Amino acid sequence: MLQYRPDLAQLPLVADWARLERPVIVRRRMAGDAADGIPAALPLPPKYGKQRLAFSFASSDAVAPLPPVSLREAARTAPTAWQPLIDSLLELADASGMEPRVFGGLLWQHATALPYLSPESDLDLLWSVSDERAATSLAAELLRLERNGPVRLDGELALPDGAAVNWRELSGGSSSLLVKTMNGVEIRARATLFHPSESLS
Repeated sequence: MLQYRPDLAQLPLVADWARLERPVIVRRRMAGDAADGIPAALPLPPKYGKQRLAFSFASSDAVAPLPPVSLREAARTAPTAWQPLIDSLLELADASGMEPRVFGGLLWQHATALPYLSPESDLDLLWSVSDERAATSLAAELLRLERNGPVRLDGELALPDGAAVNWRELSGGSSSLLVKTMNGVEIRARATLFHPSESLS
């Protein structure tokens, strides 16, 4: 990265980022993408002005995917004030058989040991759900836990086909929802979230 953007070396933390084997965000190549590299991004911690640095890798050989990080694994990185809520979330995970993964600030703080979390941070979680009943029950429990918790819960439910929907929007009862896929975003009828081959028309 610094070979082509020497100016970035002047920013805090950047010069040592690769040496310390800290992660970056890499976007999967899509049809129609230019052939001159793999797009990537590096979000610096908020105390450095929330800078988002964009660059690219010349080859996929330079990219090594990291395994997902569970809330159970990242819990020790979270603020002390969050721990009772995290304990309750892990109890919910044990009871439901759905183990949440982390993203957002907690993931970055866990992966880098840098201060990504602040008093305004959300706790971002990704839950894999297999059916509508489990999704609806989980969303209700998350709302209940959040009401008495010290931090706003946010995040998504990963659907069986690999797409994802915001659990808070799912709990709202709308008949159509915004769904994220590997190809972008789309609107889906609630009834088709777990049965994509079905249609209301």
